[in-house]
Amino acid sequence: MCNKHSEIQQNPSHFEGSAEEKVTAQHVQANFMDYIKDMKFFDPHIHMTSRTTDDYQALADAGVVAIIEPAFWLGQPRTGLATFKDYFSSLVGWERFRSSQFGIKHYCTIGLNSREANNEPLAEQVMEILPLYLYKEGVVGVGEIGFDDQTPAEEKYYRWQLDLAKEANLPVQVHTPHRDKRKGTERSMAIALEHGIAPNMVIIDHNNEETVKSVLDQGFYAAFTIYPFTKMGNERMVEIVKQYGSERIMINSAADWGISDPLAVAKTAALMKMKGISDHDIKMVTYQNAIDAFAQSGQINVEDFENNTVIDQSKTFNGNTILRGGQQPRIDKNAIVIR
Repeated sequence: MCNKHSEIQQNPSHFEGSAEEKVTAQHVQANFMDYIKDMKFFDPHIHMTSRTTDDYQALADAGVVAIIEPAFWLGQPRTGLATFKDYFSSLVGWERFRSSQFGIKHYCTIGLNSREANNEPLAEQVMEILPLYLYKEGVVGVGEIGFDDQTPAEEKYYRWQLDLAKEANLPVQVHTPHRDKRKGTERSMAIALEHGIAPNMVIIDHNNEETVKSVLDQGFYAAFTIYPFTKMGNERMVEIVKQYGSERIMINSAADWGISDPLAVAKTAALMKMKGISDHDIKMVTYQNAIDAFAQSGQINVEDFENNTVIDQSKTFNGNTILRGGQQPRIDKNAIVIR
């Protein structure tokens, strides 16, 4: 009883409504897979570096066929350039391989996150190596970048990275601040326009009810993070799609090292289905819009994940494998002969 009361205080939107609606929400939580049969999903913001192989398997089982992993803050400040190099290398290397072992196509965005932009001596060094990674295979944008505390240093490195994105002709994935969100969102968009970047090349993330209209009216993509207790609950997301439609709107899980749900996209699709949102609109906000936005990088070929992906867990990456002990690799074969 205490736990439920605490949840209501933290995010009342998840529990408001009639008794019938509460029962319905519980039913979807227990049986959401029933509503998304044969659907495919693209999660354009999920931090799989922080997740387990069980999460990858759950994503695959729920119909997630492709993901984008933005470079982000790892929970504590990095202290040297080498740690950034290793992290960026893992996003275009090991994590991409690990995802493939579950039949999920992995892309990433690369950037200096806003929190660590405030360490200017280190930030200067990071900016020097960013171009080495922005042109790597699988990198579909510059991100996630933008504002956190909305400091002069954050603005300096946001502007610098916008110029890199423009030079590389890459989409930009913008992190909007948790505090004073409207101001930070408006400032993020104004600076992008000032740098001559077309709105359709910019994905404004972590939107809510107070920012969405302005983002869409100005021609930007509006991304929503379905995240427990903060950001956006999926019942609220249903209402946003009902009000604004599905054009240039996308949802993501942003699942990371904190309390978060990697299945947020699939569960939100199930709730939309149950609440009467059309299959067309569900597909647009959980799949197609993300593809359209990030395919502007020239790095996304839908044939890589729309057809059945062949899985061969006997493969290795630098001699390493996801298998442990005596585990047998999963190998999908199309040949009739069994070997």
